[in-house]
Amino acid sequence: MARLAGRRLLFFVPVLLIVTFGVFAIAAASPFDPVKAYAGTAAFGSDARTLERLRENLGVDQPFTSRWWHWLTAALGGDLGQSSVMRQPVAQVIGERLVWSSLLCGAAFVVAVLTGTVLGVLAARRPGSALDRAVTSLTYSLEAAPVFWLALLAVWLFALRSGVLPAGGLTDTASEQVTFSQVAGHLVLPTGVLAVSQLPWFTLYVRQGVGDALAEDPVRGARARGVSERTVLLGHALRSGLLPVLTLVGSRVPELITGALLVESVFSWPGIAAATVEAAAAVDFPLLAALTTLATAAVLVGNLLADLLYGLFDPRVEFRDM
Repeated sequence: MARLAGRRLLFFVPVLLIVTFGVFAIAAASPFDPVKAYAGTAAFGSDARTLERLRENLGVDQPFTSRWWHWLTAALGGDLGQSSVMRQPVAQVIGERLVWSSLLCGAAFVVAVLTGTVLGVLAARRPGSALDRAVTSLTYSLEAAPVFWLALLAVWLFALRSGVLPAGGLTDTASEQVTFSQVAGHLVLPTGVLAVSQLPWFTLYVRQGVGDALAEDPVRGARARGVSERTVLLGHALRSGLLPVLTLVGSRVPELITGALLVESVFSWPGIAAATVEAAAAVDFPLLAALTTLATAAVLVGNLLADLLYGLFDPRVEFRDM
């Protein structure tokens, strides 16, 4: 296991280098002007000389390769640079927002896994039954629904029409401090929407895995020996059927990040996604590179975690073969 983790960590280095280089290259080819984005409306009344000095102060007058190398060497020393759009250090921007994005993604992931496991097991117990058809139809319908559409529908139904939940933000509008009760209340809708967007995959994987396990000879033999259905389902089929779900831990991380980007935007959740949108629109090189690197690292760690979990829980898999 240690050897596998070591090989993967060494593989992370060139991937992160390529990703950060690509961010600076794409941003340099972008039609957006970071100087005008930084100056705002004041740029319209400024002369060319003033804009040129501002361009030099921001460091965007240099080739993108020079900017990338300067950012990379500084980042290795712990300095992620200064965000031009947020007007504060990049490390501070990420530190203030990462906790809220982690809370949203973590809560949504747990809800999706637990709910998907329950629905998948219920559907797999009696294949072809009314419950199985209902669960399968629901999951395929949710799989086809865009995340932003689910978010807007949730706002209309639970916030605007019924008024039972807040429409967005982290706390109430008139609140001057962040409290647990307010954050919990404002977290319900974005967590629910993000969890629903991930729910179909876990439900279908569990349904297929448990259904295949129930058809195996050891499970049939346990039923023939008079073992209770609950023991057969939870002690044998569920344990074997959940193994394919471990592969989703890594593969769903990119989709989770993309979904969080849309959900945070709709619900005005003060997480990393909102900062990513602003950094991309303003061509904020240091912030955009740091956020992209963070997202890439999350995907790589998720894939590594999935492989490690699969190797630990599946006796048929050897770490030396991975």
